[in-house]
Amino acid sequence: GARPVVFARAPELAEGTCVMLDFNARPKIQEQISQLIDTALIRERAGQTPRDYLGASRLGVSCERALQYEYTHTPVDDGRDFSGRLLRIFEVGHTLEDLAIRWLRLIGFDLYTRKAHGGQFGFSVAGGRIKGHVDGILNDGPSELGMRYPALWECKTMNDKSWRDTVKHGVAKSKPVYAAQVAVYQAYMEGSVPGISENPALFTAINKDTQEIWFELVPFDGGLAQRMSDRAARILKATEVGELLPRAFMDQTHFECRFCSWADRCWGGA
Repeated sequence: GARPVVFARAPELAEGTCVMLDFNARPKIQEQISQLIDTALIRERAGQTPRDYLGASRLGVSCERALQYEYTHTPVDDGRDFSGRLLRIFEVGHTLEDLAIRWLRLIGFDLYTRKAHGGQFGFSVAGGRIKGHVDGILNDGPSELGMRYPALWECKTMNDKSWRDTVKHGVAKSKPVYAAQVAVYQAYMEGSVPGISENPALFTAINKDTQEIWFELVPFDGGLAQRMSDRAARILKATEVGELLPRAFMDQTHFECRFCSWADRCWGGA
């Protein structure tokens, strides 16, 4: 039959021995695992090769000095680097984008997100110093929509407050950085995808809190694309000659300055 289980006896304590119990608060399992994940994500990001170009998706940022800091990999202020939580938010956004691709294809969109031999569709100009990678290109879609093709597809994920503001005001007013990104992509992708700048882009925004989806057709804004292209050239030229571009705001308490990763460096004259 089965052998009996024998438990070892605890060693007997000498008479008068005092046992000290540790009642100090210890991290809960939730805190421990979350910290391990965040640390791993930060370590993984630190091991990635930083981009060596000016990203076209960032050209709509208000401050050219901030873009210059970003382009030159200027160290951010203490405590301003990406947190593990923010990196988790980015990854959730990528996953939701993959779901959006599936949903659009499911209803009949002919959506291309990768080249035949792998890699995103994109462009490279100014000797590779300005680059952009698009979320997708629509080659066809449901006939009842009356859309024209080819068309750029751009997808973003947002929290509820940001999403509702986009729905209320439209992407151009609510999210000028995204609008600039779309315009630049339409302009520079024209060389490899003829006609893409003639047709409105399909901008997609997913509400991360409710999973509601907003779709908006964004006509090509040639003036905006030109201003962003000029801005990129200005940043590259200033960097080459060691010139620090002016700030976008004159008040250090402006909300964009307060949340800038280089606020102390910029205003402290470091």
